[in-house]
Amino acid sequence: MIDSPWFAAFATLFLWWFSTGIILWRVRVADNGTRQDHVNSVVIGLPLLAVGIAAARASLGDLSANGIYLAFLAALALWGWIELAFLSGVITGPNLQPCPPFASQKDRFWRAVGTVAWHEAVLVSTVIGLGLATWHAANPFAFGTFALLFVARISAKLNLFLGVPRINTQFLPRPLGHLASHFRMGRITAFFPISVSALTVFSALLMERAINVEHPGMSVGYSLLTCLCLLALLEHWFMVLPLPDEKLWRWMMPASKPQKDLEDANGL
Repeated sequence: MIDSPWFAAFATLFLWWFSTGIILWRVRVADNGTRQDHVNSVVIGLPLLAVGIAAARASLGDLSANGIYLAFLAALALWGWIELAFLSGVITGPNLQPCPPFASQKDRFWRAVGTVAWHEAVLVSTVIGLGLATWHAANPFAFGTFALLFVARISAKLNLFLGVPRINTQFLPRPLGHLASHFRMGRITAFFPISVSALTVFSALLMERAINVEHPGMSVGYSLLTCLCLLALLEHWFMVLPLPDEKLWRWMMPASKPQKDLEDANGL
């Protein structure tokens, strides 16, 4: 059953929804506590990082369907811990201040870079590390999965910076409250059709490989990447189309506590 492309599609969809939801849930729970609760979330999540590293290493020589899924899950585990550290405000960047409303485009860009610099450095380091580890390995799909997530995230961030009609900031945690000031809500720029076209073409190329490759494990791997790329494309369209995408996770989020309650809890 795990060799089926339909199973791969379902697994990717479920893991995308569930992993996003569980990270948002944990960050919201920490948001309702103190700053230390965010740090604790990252520390508690360290086994996820360790499992991701161990699973990526174990998958390198295994090109069976099981090995492909192991590589895919390893990349998601690594990505999930890094995103948790980012959303918790532990790995962000040196700039922790909101962007002034009348900052120039150049100034706004460098301020935006400053808000995510350490996060991007960790992502780039992980991409390079996985690339070196899988360079001569039989199974390259841990690298392929993580690299695809990285490229799609860079594209999404650039679109948020340049301008899109819909920006969902309701899930931004308190440690990243300043991040929204670097987004631009408005008409799309030329970069949006370029980015969605590139994701569409790449999805088609991955689908062609999934259909035509003869090795069953490789077919599973390309099926997983195809579905992941299509989900990245869908997330881009969420920035434009009036779809209530936040409802996918809102129902599982605990209610936010008022800022005053948090200040009292912190003794401020």
